[in-house]
Amino acid sequence: MDIRSNVLDAIGNTPLVKLNKVTRGSSSNVFIKLEYYNPTGSYKDRMALAIIEGAEKEGLLRPGYTVVEATGGSAGASLAFVCSVKGYKVKLVTSDAYSLEKRKTMKAFGAELVTIPSDGKVTGEMVRRLMAKAKELAMEPNTYLVNQMENRFALKGYNRLGVEILSQLNGKVDALVASFGSAGCVMGVAEVLKAHNPKTKVSIVEPFESPMVSKGIAGPHHIEGIGDGLIPPLLRRDLYDDVVVVKEDDAKEVARTLVREEGIFAGSSTGANVQAALQILDKFGPGKDIVTIAADSGMKYLSTELYG
Repeated sequence: MDIRSNVLDAIGNTPLVKLNKVTRGSSSNVFIKLEYYNPTGSYKDRMALAIIEGAEKEGLLRPGYTVVEATGGSAGASLAFVCSVKGYKVKLVTSDAYSLEKRKTMKAFGAELVTIPSDGKVTGEMVRRLMAKAKELAMEPNTYLVNQMENRFALKGYNRLGVEILSQLNGKVDALVASFGSAGCVMGVAEVLKAHNPKTKVSIVEPFESPMVSKGIAGPHHIEGIGDGLIPPLLRRDLYDDVVVVKEDDAKEVARTLVREEGIFAGSSTGANVQAALQILDKFGPGKDIVTIAADSGMKYLSTELYG
C-alpha cells in the first residue's frame, strides 16, 4: 500500500483521463488532468505548497508568522490547508462574488476571512479591491503576503504538473489548452512542455465577457478563478501561441455535459478549458494529443447557478 508521511505528500500525481463522448467524431485525442484529486479538490494545492515552502527556504516566512492573501476561494482554501499542517495563521481577503462552498472551506481550515461585498460578478475593480485590502493587512508585523499574481514560487509547483503530464503521455504532448487567473498553472506547465518540445502549442483561455489579453477589455462574468480583468505579471508571451475566447454560457453547459456524459464533476473554468479545446480541436489534424486541466471539483459550486 502507498502510505504518505503526511497529507502534504498527497498533493499531485493526479489521473490523466481521455475524453470520449464530448470529442466523438474527432480524429485527435483530448486528455484532461483531474486536479480535483488533490486534497482540497483543486490544482491550487500545488501552488500553495510551493509558495509556502519557497518562502520558508528564503526566510520570508518563519514560525509565528501570519500568511495573508487575496483570493477567490480555491487558492485560499489551499493556503489554509497547507498552513494548517505547518502551523501558520492565515488571513484571507475574499468576496461574496465567489461560491459559499469556497468561503466555508477556507473557514473550515481555520482561516480568518475578510469578505468584500460585490454585485455578484467577478470584475477587475473588485479583484483590485481585494488585493489592496490584502496589502493593507500585510503591513502588520510578522506577516507574509503571498501575492500569487506575482509569486514565482508558484511556477515550481506547476512545473511538477507539467512533468507528470509528460510522463503520463510518454513525452508526446502536441498542445496544452488552459484558462488562467494568476497564470501560474498554464505558465508553469508551458515551461516544462516547451522545454521538452518547442513545437508544443499552448493556447490560453479567457472569457468572451472579459477578453483582457486578446482585446484589452475587462468585463464582469461568473466564471470563478479566471478572467480577473487584468494581465497577470506571470503571463509570458513567449510561452503561449494563441488565445482562445469562450462564452460563459458555453463554459457552463460544457461543465454540465462533462458530469452527465463523462462522469467528470468540475467547475466552470474546467468547462471553459474543454470548450476551448473542442473549438480548436480540428485544426491540429489527426492523431494529435491535446491536454487540458480539470482545475477543481464541482462540489465547490453546488450553491451557484452552475449546479444550483
